[in-house]
Amino acid sequence: MILNIVNLGLIEYKAALDLQYALLEKRKRNEIGSTLLLLEHPHVLTLGKRGSREHICADILELKKLDIPVIEVNRGGDITYHGPGQIVGYAIFHASDFDRDITGFVKNISSALIELLKQSYGIEARAERGKFAGVWVGEKKIAAIGIAIVDSVTMHGFAFNVNTDLEYFDMINSCGLSKGVTSIKELTGKKADMKKVCRDTAEYFARAFGCETRQVSIEDLLAGSKPNEYRDGGAIWEISPNG
Repeated sequence: MILNIVNLGLIEYKAALDLQYALLEKRKRNEIGSTLLLLEHPHVLTLGKRGSREHICADILELKKLDIPVIEVNRGGDITYHGPGQIVGYAIFHASDFDRDITGFVKNISSALIELLKQSYGIEARAERGKFAGVWVGEKKIAAIGIAIVDSVTMHGFAFNVNTDLEYFDMINSCGLSKGVTSIKELTGKKADMKKVCRDTAEYFARAFGCETRQVSIEDLLAGSKPNEYRDGGAIWEISPNG
């Protein structure tokens, strides 16, 4: 299987969400293959369908002053933070690409990040499931995983703390868990090369799913698409907190 890799750089959350829905429609119609979007977001808080605004610790006026929006989304899980220095991966896969094994799909994402951390940085990490879903180093989470499935196609994915300013997590009770977070920068004591980590993420992700990779532009993938046709329709399933 060939995995399309799309590097989007820094992109607003809502713009990336629209792109996901556009690609989701095309994947459903088999116009594109499995696709991984890799990107960073400006500061933003996202709230999953099972989330609670009570887990936002910052005052709303403070968030407005800092120009940090709070966006409700259709993934599972609670509240989470995205921002510069964090690699976000959005996986657009048809359920048939992974034999409709959602648990295995999430496990593959975790395995990719765990192997990357071990091989590239000597960091021992582990995966957790349920309300603690994600990749953990000790008692701190380094990557969150949250998936939604719309009409048999996945969207959302993972948020991987690389050079993330972890102080922004103080604005929330991350995923409602009262647990700590960490990053590659914090664990190694030095700033990581984001381009290299992005390349490594694509490589280990593809390896976990048994894919070969193909770099492609978003323009090529979107040719002839109808971005928002499935924005408010279709069956939506949730799995795993992404916080």
